Amino acid sequence: MTGAQRTRILLADDHALVRRGVRLILDSEPDLRVVAEAGDGAEAVAKARTEQVDLAVLDIAMPRMTGLQAARELSRLRPGLRILILTMYDNEQYFFEALKAGASGYVLKSVADRDLVEACRAAVRDEPFIYPGAVTTLIRTYLERARQGEPLPARAITDREEEILKLVAEGHTSQEIADLLFISIKTVERHRANLLQKLGLRDRLELTRYAIRAGLIEP
Repeated sequence: MTGAQRTRILLADDHALVRRGVRLILDSEPDLRVVAEAGDGAEAVAKARTEQVDLAVLDIAMPRMTGLQAARELSRLRPGLRILILTMYDNEQYFFEALKAGASGYVLKSVADRDLVEACRAAVRDEPFIYPGAVTTLIRTYLERARQGEPLPARAITDREEEILKLVAEGHTSQEIADLLFISIKTVERHRANLLQKLGLRDRLELTRYAIRAGLIEP
């Protein structure tokens, strides 16, 4: 297979050592090639605007913008781009959020050497991939909820509120958030007030704790 036929991959993870290891796995395959790297979700979105890539492999917990946030943005910007989530979180909620965000696969870092190549090839074929150990549990849970007429849990906050929450939790001031998101300080403060009210929280510290529990930032 020639270089021109290899699947061009954008790899996003905030740990350079992880990126190096994943790149070694992917670049050793004749049909896969990492052509761009990013250290956070926002950089991944920016790279996808300028680089010719077929597949994005995204970590979940990254600074500025999580992998789930980046997946939602990439799905809007590049509908044909395939997306995989590569994560340490063996978590049902994250899995369903990943699917809703537009990802076609969910791979655990702990078994990346076994599953990632297969997941990449499945994504290129437009087929879903879930790490094998989770398939039975996830399907059973989903079917049980459907059978009992229970809806899947709705997201408590909007995409924009999630962006604000993450940046607040990372310690950015209202002015910095306004500059990063190209909105007014007044809009930032309104979103922050809405977050506190919706989530029943009192201050920045409680918002930060919530953001950690939600996987938006690492503790």
